[in-house]
Amino acid sequence: MQMDEVLASVAEKVKNFAVIYVVDITEVLDFNTMYELYDPSTVMFFFRNKHIMIDLGTGNNNKINWALKDKQEFIDIVETVYRGARKDRGLVIAPKDYSTKYRY
Repeated sequence: MQMDEVLASVAEKVKNFAVIYVVDITEVLDFNTMYELYDPSTVMFFFRNKHIMIDLGTGNNNKINWALKDKQEFIDIVETVYRGARKDRGLVIAPKDYSTKYRY
């Protein structure tokens, strides 16, 4: 639910360069195996029908599968993906490294 709130709150701010779609993977099964969609919340990026990967430092470059709580952090990620995708890059480096996110 945290990610849903972040997505809904930033939709207006990123409307000039991104559109946010929410899909229920139990109803739309087409991409579940292709993109390994089994997490409760997954954010993926597409530009002109092409999947844009993002290097977050976690090892999984295909998607964000945890809840981002900071709205500005998510806007920065979307903006970075957009800038990289416009330059025909299939892999974009995230503005922040998330490899130490769960370090205790």
